[in-house]
Amino acid sequence: MPELDFRAPRLFVDAPLREGERIALERNQSNYLGNVMRLSAGESILVFNGRDGEWQAEIEGRKRPDGLKILARTRPQDRLPDIAYVFAPLKHARLDYMVQKAVEMGASALQPVLTRFTQVSRVNSERMRANVIEAAEQCGILSLADVAEPMPLDRFLTQRQPERLLVFCDEAAETTSPLQALQNGVTATGGIDILIGPEGGFAEEERALLLRQPKRLRLSLGPRILRADTAGVAALALVQAALGDWHSSGRG
Repeated sequence: MPELDFRAPRLFVDAPLREGERIALERNQSNYLGNVMRLSAGESILVFNGRDGEWQAEIEGRKRPDGLKILARTRPQDRLPDIAYVFAPLKHARLDYMVQKAVEMGASALQPVLTRFTQVSRVNSERMRANVIEAAEQCGILSLADVAEPMPLDRFLTQRQPERLLVFCDEAAETTSPLQALQNGVTATGGIDILIGPEGGFAEEERALLLRQPKRLRLSLGPRILRADTAGVAALALVQAALGDWHSSGRG
C-alpha cells in the first residue's frame, strides 16, 4: 500500500492539475481552509480531481485563502475496481452513511434502484455526490465513484450488461458461508454488481426476476438479519476479499 500523508488536509478541486497551475477556491473551500482548518497563505495541502492523481498545493491569498498554486504530484492516478453498488435507497442520515461506506470500500459506481418495498421514492443525487467527495477527501481516495440517477429495479436488470456478475444479497437464501460461495469458481472479469434490497426484502416477483439473470450469485450474509446499510458494508467487504482488489498483489 502506498504511503499516505494522513496529517495534510485533502481537497477535491474540479480543475486540471499540473505543476505551476493556479486554481481559484470556491467560497465553501476558502471557508473550510481558513475558518475550519485555520490555514493561511504559504501553507500546503493535498488536492485531487479524480483524473490527474494527487498533488501538493500551496495556499494563496491575503486576508483569507482564495487560491491554490499546484506544486508537485505526490501520487499518480489509480483506478477503482469495477464494482457497482446497487441499492434500494434509505432515508437521510442512513443513506449518507451508506454512500460514504461504499466509497470507502472501493465501489466505482453507485446506482439507486426502486423496488416494491423501497421506503424512499426520491433521492437527492447532489447530496450523494457531496458524500462521495467528502469520503474520498477524508480517506485518501483518488478516484470518485460515479453516481447514477435512481431507476426501477426491473429497468436496471434489463439494461445491465449480461457479462457482469450480479451478487444479490437475499435474506431468503440458504445460510452457507458467503465467502466460500464467492470463491467457489466464481469469476468476475466483466465487472460486479452488488445488489442490496430494501428493509422489507425483495418481493417474490423481483426475486424470480433476479434468479433469471444470466450470471448471478444469490448470497446469504449469515444467520442474522442485517439492516440494509450494514448489509451493504458486509457485502462489499466479502466481495472485495474474494474477487476485488483486496486480494490482488498487483495493487498498492
